[in-house]
Amino acid sequence: MNIRHVDLNLLVYLNVLIDEQSVSKAANKLALTQPAMSNALKRLRDLFDDPLLVRAAGTMTPTAKALSLKPEIESLLKMAEEITQPSEVFDPSTANITFRIMANDYLESTLIAPFITQQLAKNPGLNFDILSPSDVNLQDMEKGTIDLAINRFNGLPRSFHQASVWRDNYCCLTHPDNAYLQQQNLEGYLAQEHIWVNRAGWGVEAAVTNKSGSQKLGWVDEALWQLEQTRNIRVFTRHYMVASLLCQSPQLIATLPRRQAMLLAKHTDLVISPVPFQIVPIEVKMLWSPLLHHANPHQWLRRELLAFASTVADR
Repeated sequence: MNIRHVDLNLLVYLNVLIDEQSVSKAANKLALTQPAMSNALKRLRDLFDDPLLVRAAGTMTPTAKALSLKPEIESLLKMAEEITQPSEVFDPSTANITFRIMANDYLESTLIAPFITQQLAKNPGLNFDILSPSDVNLQDMEKGTIDLAINRFNGLPRSFHQASVWRDNYCCLTHPDNAYLQQQNLEGYLAQEHIWVNRAGWGVEAAVTNKSGSQKLGWVDEALWQLEQTRNIRVFTRHYMVASLLCQSPQLIATLPRRQAMLLAKHTDLVISPVPFQIVPIEVKMLWSPLLHHANPHQWLRRELLAFASTVADR
């Protein structure tokens, strides 16, 4: 028997017919007309090659075949009901789940860490696995192995869903004795030695040199390139926290996203000052696989992270 040729509604009708042992009662229970139910019984008899219900002592009595089918039909109908029920609402307070999030250390410190701290006490079953951009590749994202990738992205695959987390402006972070603080203009900026810090996208990054323009060093150096200027980069790093340690040297400047600089200055004696030229603000986005888009836990995570991000001040 080919299941594609079977009207599965007939199994619902048969289950009620066996319970009610009456065509009229079964029709009434299912809000069908009696002729429609009689027609359904005829189709069922043809399908199973058995009378299924026979009249005896003024009632419709199930045959042995019908009685043997009853528990199997009930099991099938129960399964069908379960798989067609709406998904349960995700409850983080009772859930036991691990979320895997990729972010560089700028976003780990300004967004991910405080978000996790907020969640740990009230949601004891939530766990987090934080990965660096070098730990993740395109295939990981496509397969949904990683829940979210949060970073600045130079190019986005069309298949991924995305949402904007925030936009962040740049500022300078220096030691209090850095000479730039006495001459806060482009000439003073270029006279100093600099820390290059950048980590966009995911995957392994190529080595860089002390050139801008064609080298695609990032938005700071591209902005300088538009002014036909370059800065003297003494240290290249992909780690924002390393930049803060290097700024303990009075001779170095780090040009950082403001939220990162504010966090670093809060816990040190480092000084924030304006950048003396215009730089397009960076836009941080979260990306996720279409395989995860409709999952209730994932929807909760995205919603909560975006709400938390809106509370992280940039001033």
